Amino acid sequence: MTGARRPRVLIADDHLLVGEALKSLLAPEFDLVGIVEDGRALLEAAGTLRPDVIVADVTMPELNGIDALVQLRQGGNRVPVVFLTMHRDVAFARRALEAGAAGFVLKHSASVELIAALHAALEGKTYLTPQLAGEVMESMRLGPAQLSDPVASLTPRQREVLQLLAEGRSAKEIAASLSISGRTVEFHKYQMMEALGLHGSAELIHFAIKHGLVEL
Repeated sequence: MTGARRPRVLIADDHLLVGEALKSLLAPEFDLVGIVEDGRALLEAAGTLRPDVIVADVTMPELNGIDALVQLRQGGNRVPVVFLTMHRDVAFARRALEAGAAGFVLKHSASVELIAALHAALEGKTYLTPQLAGEVMESMRLGPAQLSDPVASLTPRQREVLQLLAEGRSAKEIAASLSISGRTVEFHKYQMMEALGLHGSAELIHFAIKHGLVEL
């Protein structure tokens, strides 16, 4: 890699205006290789475009950013991912970091914070917005995430099923999307209701919205 080569960045955000704003912000220092709008497109683009770093939202259609990162790592892709999100929530930040995120920055933070996070990620470091750092450290000191974040008690596959359910997909559509049987989808729903103490699809959907797996 020569000194003249600029880092290649992929943006994953379902809000077009955000993507365009980031494009302008990053242009002086980075080469933008693409903008995608959902978590599954992120997985595909990460493999084909081979960016040096990814800027991703947490809440995106099809597959949220954190679970997309989980799948990236499971597939052996080590590209650093910096989350840029509106969610000022310790649970999201902790979930992202435990999935292997290289950074967690809030959308209303100064733009210099995102640039700093990207440079840290490219150097193999982790950047956490100062606005949440203290709370996240305290949360980790208190024990496992499952105690404070019920989403962390679900498996990645269960979260995939839950997100698609909350986005209005039928069991048949979810089964086709995830290449599993309809019976397996129903089993995951049953397991989630048991684990979370919920009753029926409506309560599962409300849970998904409340915990940021989907947007209203």
